[in-house]
Amino acid sequence: MLTAFAVLLCVTAVLAYLNERLLKLPTTVGVTLSGALASAALIGLDALGLIPGVRHWAATLLQTLNFTEFVLNGILSLLLFAGSLSLDAAQMLRQRGSILLLAFLSTLISTFLIGFAAYGLFRVLGLDVPLLWALLFGALISPTDPVAVLDLLKRARVPARIETLIAGESLFNDGVGVVIFLVVAAVAGIGPHGTHQDVTVLSVLGLFVREALGGLLFGALLGGLGAAMVRTIDQRAVEVLITLALVVGGYVAAAALGTSGPLAMVVAGLVMSAAKRRVFSEEARHHVEGFWETVDQVLNIVLFAFIGLDVLLTRPSTAQVVASVLMVGVALAARYVSVALPFALVRAREGYGAYTVRLLTWGGLRGGIAISLALGLPDSPYRPLLLTATYAVVLFTIAVQGLTILPLVRRASDATPAESKGQRAESQDH
Repeated sequence: MLTAFAVLLCVTAVLAYLNERLLKLPTTVGVTLSGALASAALIGLDALGLIPGVRHWAATLLQTLNFTEFVLNGILSLLLFAGSLSLDAAQMLRQRGSILLLAFLSTLISTFLIGFAAYGLFRVLGLDVPLLWALLFGALISPTDPVAVLDLLKRARVPARIETLIAGESLFNDGVGVVIFLVVAAVAGIGPHGTHQDVTVLSVLGLFVREALGGLLFGALLGGLGAAMVRTIDQRAVEVLITLALVVGGYVAAAALGTSGPLAMVVAGLVMSAAKRRVFSEEARHHVEGFWETVDQVLNIVLFAFIGLDVLLTRPSTAQVVASVLMVGVALAARYVSVALPFALVRAREGYGAYTVRLLTWGGLRGGIAISLALGLPDSPYRPLLLTATYAVVLFTIAVQGLTILPLVRRASDATPAESKGQRAESQDH
C-alpha cells in the first residue's frame, strides 16, 4: 500500500511540474489531461510490446490503492471541509434558498433525466442495461465535483454571488448525489443497506432522511463542537490538530451512525467558517486557513492524477464507445434542464443575471466522485459500459468545459457589466 501510494505521489508531482512548466493550464485540467495522455502512451507502448506489462502494472497499482476507499472514505472528507471552510459562510447563508434548491432538486431531476435517457439510448444501441442500473449511472454522474469547480472558480474571477452559488451547490450536491446513489443501489439490490426483497417505500424514504438530514445535523454538531474547543485555546498547532481530528474522526463517526459523511463535512466546514473570525486569533486563523488551503491543493492534484492514470484501463466495445460519446451530450443537456427548471423559482427573487444558468451548466464539471462511485459498482455485465460512459463525461467536462469556462465568464461579465461590477464590489466589501 505504501509503495503504491509513493509511486502515485511521485507520478502526480511529475505531472503537476510538467503542467506548470509547459502546459500552464489550470491545475485540475492540466493534471487530468497529462494523466490521461501518459496513460494512453503507456498503454500504447504496452500494446506495441515496447514496454510489456505496463497495463497490468497500472491496474495492480490502482487495485492496491482501492480508488473508491481512497476517495470516498479517505480524501473526500478533507477536500469537502477545506472547500467549505474557504467560502464566505455569511454569503452562503444569504443565498441558502437557491443553493439548497439546486443541490437537492437539480440533482434529483438530473438523476432521472440521465437515467431514463441512458436506458433508452443503451437499448437502441443493443446494450441491454436494466433501468435501475441506468438510474445508478444517472445518480453517480449528476453531482458536480467540488474539487474541479473550486479550483477553476479561483482563477475565473466570477462575481461574488455567482461564485458562492456555484461553489455552494457543488459542495452540497456532492453529498446529495452520494445519498441518491445509495438509495438507488439499495432498491436495485446491490447497496449496503439491503436487497430488493426487503426494500419498501418507507425504507427508502427512511434511508434518504437518515443519510441527508442526519448528515446535515451531525455536521452542524461537529462544527459547533470544533468552534467551541478552539475558542478556549490559542495554540496554532493544537488548533490545526483539532480541525483535522474533527474531519477524519467526524467522517468515520458519520459512517458508523449511518448518516452522510460528505454532507456532514460540508456543514461542519461552513459552521467553522462562520465562526472563524470569533474563535481564532488573527494569526491562528491565517495559519489554519493556510494549512487547509495547502491540503486542498495537494489532494486536488493527487486526485485528478489518479483519475487520469485510471481512465484508459478499460477495453470498451465499439457500441460502448458510441454510447459513451452520446452520453456526454445527454449529461450536458440534463444539466441545463435540471438547473433551469428549479432556478426559475429563485432567479427573479434573488436577482441573478440571465447568464447564470449558462455558467451553472458549463461550470458543472464532473470528477472524482463520479469515478469513485462508478469504480465501486459490483462486477456485472453492465459495469464496463457505465465505467466507460463515466470516463467520457468526466474527461469532456474537465478538458472541454474546464478549458472554456474562463472565456465564458468574461463574455458573460461583459454582457452584464452593471451586475458584475456590483457583485465584485460586494465581494471587496466582504
